[in-house]
Amino acid sequence: MKLYRATSQRLIALLLAAALLTIAGCSGNGHNDPGAESSVPDGDVTLVIGAYSVVKDAFGDILPKFQAYWLEKTGQKVSFQESYEASGTQARAIAGGFEADVAIMAMEGDLDKIAEAGFITEDWKTQSSGGMITNSIVVMGTREGNPLGIQDWDDITKRGVKVLYPNPKTSGGAQWDINAIYGAGLKKSERETGTKDPAYAKSFLKSVHENVESLDKSGRASMAAFEYGVGDVIVTYENELLSRIKQGVDYDIVIPSSTILIENPAAVVDKNADKHGTRELAEAFIAYLHSDDAQRIFADYGFRPVNEKVAAETADRFTVPEGLFDISYLGGWAEVRKTLYSKKGVWYQVLADL
Repeated sequence: MKLYRATSQRLIALLLAAALLTIAGCSGNGHNDPGAESSVPDGDVTLVIGAYSVVKDAFGDILPKFQAYWLEKTGQKVSFQESYEASGTQARAIAGGFEADVAIMAMEGDLDKIAEAGFITEDWKTQSSGGMITNSIVVMGTREGNPLGIQDWDDITKRGVKVLYPNPKTSGGAQWDINAIYGAGLKKSERETGTKDPAYAKSFLKSVHENVESLDKSGRASMAAFEYGVGDVIVTYENELLSRIKQGVDYDIVIPSSTILIENPAAVVDKNADKHGTRELAEAFIAYLHSDDAQRIFADYGFRPVNEKVAAETADRFTVPEGLFDISYLGGWAEVRKTLYSKKGVWYQVLADL
């Protein structure tokens, strides 16, 4: 466990800005998405981006750099139509007809939904870093000074501690949060008994969920609610809290002794890119997200780089907890979807037991 501290004064304007970040763009036709926004109206070619909400701030810096890169390389001006939503919501929109050329998701299961609908036809995992563009970990954020003395997951099972995380039906971040807590339960049972005990992990998850104040639509919505004054502890991505601290919002970050490595993928939406004639541009954009320049920007916004060179450069910014595990510890995403999120899965059992 490690604590980070921010000591700047909380500003009301930042709270309002956080709430506004949960709203998708409000102009442009967005290729069948009324929520898309156009960042450059008069480009020679338009790239339509469907992304999960958390990357919006970083993309505010990355997209202009890619425009300059592409103009220098090809002489072609690029404009963007951007849509930012909770990952699950975004995936359903693309699978349902929103004509995004590229999809940037919180987890690979959301790309699988788009692929199952027939829109991603190539193997996106052949890209650099297995198709992942950023990493992070699940952490806890507390009020300035950590007034309740939160040190690890056990502390948010205590009576009276009010916890926030979003709804896993709509938010990929929520599934990472729940995976982290359930996996930490497995880790704890393994330390104490020598074997993973799913029943103990379920009970551990239930004891945390009993303290949850609300299930918001997205990680950004939970962040806005927390900054408005709801709850004592927020379970979220490390990068979200580091980014808010950078913007002057007061948080303490608690890194649990056991938590999950978050891996965020990106892919060309083949059917749409081919339809729009933007495949070369879309592939170049995905490749650019792995570049040194883009990865440094991601790191500045609190993401853990997947680019080995930039990861080495920024290693001193990030703590690696002793009990860090990845999705394979839980059996991989196919097993997780079956075990935790199917109609008879652990998550729905927890809800039914409350």
